Amino acid sequence: MTTLRTESLDAGAAASAGPRVGVLALQGDFREHAHVLTKLGASVSLVRRPAELDAIEGLVIPGGESTVMDKLSRAYGLAEPLKAAITAGLPVYGTCAGLIMLADSVLDAIAGQQSLGGLDVVVRRNAFGSQNQSFETDLDVPALGDAPVHAVFIRGPVVESVGPSATALATISDGRVVAVEQGNLLGTSFHPEINGEYRFHKYFLAKVRAAATTA
Repeated sequence: MTTLRTESLDAGAAASAGPRVGVLALQGDFREHAHVLTKLGASVSLVRRPAELDAIEGLVIPGGESTVMDKLSRAYGLAEPLKAAITAGLPVYGTCAGLIMLADSVLDAIAGQQSLGGLDVVVRRNAFGSQNQSFETDLDVPALGDAPVHAVFIRGPVVESVGPSATALATISDGRVVAVEQGNLLGTSFHPEINGEYRFHKYFLAKVRAAATTA
């Protein structure tokens, strides 16, 4: 079993009075998300254990390797508590591998791979090729305003189909869906955390605040 390192966020994160948002820190670029969320005023914690879910009002699942995240989430007893939290309405934003983790169905899952589910979508892993085929493009995202969103794709998944419970937020030029939402859940195929495009994080934090107010 892999041993997870204990890490602390900077003092600014601990001192923030904003919404309490966790970043799943099993694997992937969780530090980048923590930095963005802290910059936007959230009180950020790194989530690796089931008990840490009790202290948060929203969760980000970062990009990385969905197969590794799946194995570690089950090894550390997080998978079932995460599924229960999603079902109970916890706002969750998944980027790249995080989108795969939130999808109800993964077309090309490897043997034994599981997702957390919650998003009524079917996704395909690594739909845009290998890492050296990464690319950037501008997307129209009406939910975020008129200005295009500059998106960075790194071995990202694509949404092959969107069920009746989910809504497509953005497509690339060939019509394939790369951003979706469903209630408190949000998913993108790309990485807004790495290029200074924070509107999706702001959109997610609005969901977190709304859910906390309702609760």
